[in-house]
Amino acid sequence: MSESANEKHAFQAEVSRLLHMMINSVYSEREIFLRELISNASDACDKLRYLAITDPSLQSGGDSFRIDITLDKQARLITIADNGVGMSHDELIENLGTIAHSGTGKFVDQLTGDASADIDLIGQFGVGFYSAFMVAEHVDVLSRRAGSEEAWAWQSGGTGEFEMSAAQKPAPGTEIRLHIRAGEDEFLDPARLRQVISAYSDHVAHPIYLHIAGEADAESDEKPVNSGSALWTRPKSEITEEQYKEFYHTVGHMFDDPWLTIHYRAEGKIEFTVLLFIPSMPPMDLFDPARQNRLRLYVRRVFITEEAQLLPPWLRFVRGVVDSADMPLNISREMLQNNPMVARIRKALTNRILTELKKKAEKDPEGFTQFWRNFGAVIKEGLYEDAERGEDLLKLARFATSKSGEALRSLDDYLSAMPNMQTAIYYIAGESEAAIKRSPQLEGFVARDIEVLLLSDPVDDFWLTTHRMYDGKPFKSITQGDADLKDLPPKSESSDTPDT
Repeated sequence: MSESANEKHAFQAEVSRLLHMMINSVYSEREIFLRELISNASDACDKLRYLAITDPSLQSGGDSFRIDITLDKQARLITIADNGVGMSHDELIENLGTIAHSGTGKFVDQLTGDASADIDLIGQFGVGFYSAFMVAEHVDVLSRRAGSEEAWAWQSGGTGEFEMSAAQKPAPGTEIRLHIRAGEDEFLDPARLRQVISAYSDHVAHPIYLHIAGEADAESDEKPVNSGSALWTRPKSEITEEQYKEFYHTVGHMFDDPWLTIHYRAEGKIEFTVLLFIPSMPPMDLFDPARQNRLRLYVRRVFITEEAQLLPPWLRFVRGVVDSADMPLNISREMLQNNPMVARIRKALTNRILTELKKKAEKDPEGFTQFWRNFGAVIKEGLYEDAERGEDLLKLARFATSKSGEALRSLDDYLSAMPNMQTAIYYIAGESEAAIKRSPQLEGFVARDIEVLLLSDPVDDFWLTTHRMYDGKPFKSITQGDADLKDLPPKSESSDTPDT
């Protein structure tokens, strides 16, 4: 294709609506656009460094990965450039023209036009590159994929379409040029950019350089703005809550704050450092069938992959990093699938997360209940996928019941309130809690003051086939002939609670 031949592409409909909201956003923390673009640049460098382990020819420039930000105040331009893996023609279309997961439709349908409410949804969904349009009236991208001689230019004003054309770029990597809109002059101030980089991206492993057009301060140009220290390698006592939050925002591509932070170093047969976060809000793609956990595996601070499956699928909402000192740097993704070290790490991480969740359930019952509302349906997948931990997961589980009102109850709560003559844990399953409460079968149990679990998650039908009992008491459905009202005492007798 000649360089003069332009291609026009329509944005995916959901992207167009998202961009419209971005352009008209009154979100007060618009500086996060820089965090998102720096994070993407850092990821691109990490990916190329990993690929170059097995194919050194991809990284002709040596090991000097870097991110360069150039401010041209007069031209109202901010350029973010990296020498990472870059993007091909098709990758530019896929990455910058679509949102490729099944949560997209749900996300867009929930956009209300209310800026404050919609920003919360943005936090659940994550928008990365598109956040640039909060401050830019036009965005240009120039990218060349490592291993290819072809470069491509992408440009858009954030309306219904974008244009692409063949271009020239001397080296692999990506440049993003933001034409800053009127009214966003704060981001044309070098001091403000330094402050944003320091606040949000100080921990990024690759050096970030800030250049000011028209200023020839070579010493300043070659001094990174960020410290570049991997946060997880630092002692917990030296890390502030704010630093943990910003690292979570970057590594998890999330806008909410973490509900739980787990940071520790494991020593023994294998050594590894762990920094995990549980979100306070569920991501929109939580139930995407293709959704896998996004823990980043490092070997001695070198990023390897997000595809090592370091946690079981029922903990796929957990974000963070694991850094191993024992794995070889050149380990392939294929080798990771059957690597015994990965299996040991997965078991250790899962056990630690369950331990921390038990502590939270005891110390902060209200907070844990909200956590369960967010992620309980996913955790219950573990009841039929992970037989080894079934009893532990049932102990953590929280349920709506015929007596709980707006609250949720544990199975231990249920058993402690069970009448002396009751011998089973009764439940009713249905499509929704509201529909279940209208069930005529429930009325007889309510009349006898017998508590019934109200199960409305699709996963409930599956785990009940593998877990027949809890603490010696069988689960019985009140709709499938398992339970007979004739076997139950009248209300006056059933009201008697166990002796203490």
